[in-house]
Amino acid sequence: MTRPRLIIARGRDKALGRRHPWVFSGAMKQVEGQPQEGDVVDICSADGQWMAVGHYQNDSIVCKVLSFDTPEVDRVFFRQRLASAIAYRQRLGFFDNRDTNVFRLVHAEGDFLPGLVCDWYNGVLVMQAHSVGMHRLFPMLTELAVELLSDQGLQSVFDKSSATVPGGCTDGYLWGIQPPEWEIAEHRHRLLINFFEGQKTGFFIDQRENRGLVEQLAAGRRVLNCFGYTGGFSLAALGGGAEYVETVDISKKAIALCNRNVELNFGSTDRHQGVVADVLKYLDTTAPFDFIILDPPAFAKNHRSLQQGLKGYRSINQRAMETIRSGGLLMTFSCSQAVSVDDFKTMCFTAAANAHRQVRIVRQLPHAMDHPVSIYHPEGEYLKGLLLEVE
Repeated sequence: MTRPRLIIARGRDKALGRRHPWVFSGAMKQVEGQPQEGDVVDICSADGQWMAVGHYQNDSIVCKVLSFDTPEVDRVFFRQRLASAIAYRQRLGFFDNRDTNVFRLVHAEGDFLPGLVCDWYNGVLVMQAHSVGMHRLFPMLTELAVELLSDQGLQSVFDKSSATVPGGCTDGYLWGIQPPEWEIAEHRHRLLINFFEGQKTGFFIDQRENRGLVEQLAAGRRVLNCFGYTGGFSLAALGGGAEYVETVDISKKAIALCNRNVELNFGSTDRHQGVVADVLKYLDTTAPFDFIILDPPAFAKNHRSLQQGLKGYRSINQRAMETIRSGGLLMTFSCSQAVSVDDFKTMCFTAAANAHRQVRIVRQLPHAMDHPVSIYHPEGEYLKGLLLEVE
C-alpha cells in the first residue's frame, strides 16, 4: 500500500535539508493521498525526491520527522532508537546513581524520537506522547521497554498522555505493578509521586541539577520557593541548611504532598511552611527573603501568546526583585519554548530596571543533561534559567 506523500514547495525545503525535524504547513505545496492524524507519511521535494518520513498532524506543524535516512520506520527502527537513548543514559551513569533514581530516558527530538517523552522513576517508566502517531505505537513501545529495561529493574509502564495527545486519552498503567503512589530519590531526598494527579510526567525532572545548586547555596538563608509544586526545591534548600523555607503554590493537593515530602525527609520541622496562594498576590504581602526561586508554568504556550507571557514573567520577577533582601539570590526560570534566551534576559533586564535594583547574572541555568538537544532542533532548548544576585 502506497503511503500518503507531502510535497514541499520549491525553495521551502531548506530546513528539511538541514535535518530540522518539523514540517510546517507554510512549506507545503500539496498532499498526495488522504493522511489522517497520526499516519506515517513520506516527505518529498517539489521534484519528487524522497527527503524524510514522519507522523502526519492536523496542525501548523503538519509532520514530525522520524527519519531522514530510511523510509522503513518499523519495530527494528524504534528498537534501535530506544536502545540508543537508553545507552546514552547508561554512559552518563544515571542507572548506577544510588542517590538519584529519577531521570529522563527519552527526550523527544533530542533523542530523535519526536513526539515521545519517557521518564524513569525508580523502576516505573512513564511514557508521554505529544503526537497521535507516537501514541498509537505505545503497545509496541511498551513491549520494547520491557525487553530493553528488564535488566535495569523495570517494574511498570505508565501512560501519561491525557493532556498532551490531540483528542485526549486515559492515563493509566500499561504493564506491570500498579501502585497508587511511588517513592523516588533525588540527591538522597525522598519524594512521593502520584502519576495520575502529577503535572508533566509526575515531577519536574529537568530541574534536578538546579535543585542541586540550591542545596549548595541555601545554608543560613530564608528561602521562598514560588510555584513550588510538591517541594523539590524546598527539600534541596532544607537539605542544604536553609534557616527557613516557604513553599507557595496555588494547588492545595501540591502543597499537601509537599508537606508530606518534607516530613518524609526531615520529620516535623518548624523550618518549613507550605502556603496555598497565588504567587503574585503573595509576593505583595510576604516578608523579605534572601533567596527566592521562581519556577512558574509556561506563560507563553506559543508565539501568539509570547508578549502576554513575557508580561507575566516580568511582573513576577519585578515583584521578587522589589521584595528580596539586598545581596539576595533570585533563581528564575521560563519553561516556555516560545521564549528565547534573549527574550528571557531582556525580560529580566526590564524587571530589574523597573524595580530600581542592581542585579547581576551569577549563572545561566539550563535543563539537566538527560534532556539532550538535537543540534538540528534548537527549539528543544526550552528551559531558560538565571541565577541573579540583587543588591
